[in-house]
Amino acid sequence: MSGSYDDRDGTIWMDGEFVNWRDANVHILSHAMHYASSVFEGERAYNGKIFKSREHSERLIASAEALDMPMPYSVDEIEAAKEATLKESGLTDAYVRALVWRGSGEDMGVASAKNPVRMAIAVWPWGAYYGDAKMQGAKLDIAEWKRPSPETIPVHAKAAGLYMICTISKHKAEAKGCSDALFMDWRGYVAEATGANVFFVKDGEVHTPLADCFLNGITRQTVIQMLKDKGITVNERRIKPEEMADFEQCWLTGTAAEVTPVGQIGEYTFEVGDITREIAEDYEKLVRS
Repeated sequence: MSGSYDDRDGTIWMDGEFVNWRDANVHILSHAMHYASSVFEGERAYNGKIFKSREHSERLIASAEALDMPMPYSVDEIEAAKEATLKESGLTDAYVRALVWRGSGEDMGVASAKNPVRMAIAVWPWGAYYGDAKMQGAKLDIAEWKRPSPETIPVHAKAAGLYMICTISKHKAEAKGCSDALFMDWRGYVAEATGANVFFVKDGEVHTPLADCFLNGITRQTVIQMLKDKGITVNERRIKPEEMADFEQCWLTGTAAEVTPVGQIGEYTFEVGDITREIAEDYEKLVRS
């Protein structure tokens, strides 16, 4: 599958039924387009099975509730819809996007309580998110924007509006020849990349930012448990940016990113060391088991 995402063969699940891929459209006055009333999940299927599927469905509902959007589907119904869409696609290794948004209705201002909450699921093939960087080590820029305080926005929701500064930052990073950008939070501590969580290694121990103002990724949680099972100490804490000078290894985690080694962040460089390689290999085995 290639070309523009709105011009492909196939079907997309929308509001309980399959529609032709090219006909999966919404009205220009959909509330989500104007006010970012939208949440989503990015998931991967391996060998015909969506990894951590139920956890993603549960988080989708939690994100919708955080944006005051009553979900029209239960976890079980979302699970059934995703499985049906994956089967309909004919793919076994694929990316799965579940999307929930406020559609068009009687409201067209900030309020949208009278507008229906809609849902769609699309499946497509997607390789390594960072391309060759997945093996060689990604190069990251340091974003100008900051991750906001939890008092300003529902930071633990996977909401479309939270990605606006990610798009801006990733565009600037790519223009500099980088794969991604690393955010600090509003206090100045290391936070995350535009669509992935970050881990560091020093003296055989792993350090990762405390997820107190950004999404606690499902892949992040999975990798932390894998490390602990291997007997590796994991320190979830606030990390100052200058500490990156002393870290030896670094990697990113995320459904799209999977486990991607990092070779450079700004002026700081890292080796693709044993712990990074081992956890990447172990994760690949886990998702395909």
